[in-house]
Amino acid sequence: MSQEPLVDQEIIFEVLENQLTDNDPKQVKETLMRLCMTGHSREDALELMACALAPEMEAVIERNETFNLQRYIEHLALLPEMPWVTE
Repeated sequence: MSQEPLVDQEIIFEVLENQLTDNDPKQVKETLMRLCMTGHSREDALELMACALAPEMEAVIERNETFNLQRYIEHLALLPEMPWVTE
């Protein structure tokens, strides 16, 4: 039995697009540019960035935690590596 994700993927991408439009946090646009400049398509870069955003959104929804902006920014900086993801 597979577990449904707590946050819909479309919502994560909508949040990313809003962050890019608002340039807030600025590291989102910087990360997109960095990933694209190192050979990732925009779509692939957004998918990687969604992997950094999803755990923060899930923490807010599942554990009623405050969004951890610093951790999110740290995860964006590590992309395309994702040491926070465990299999």
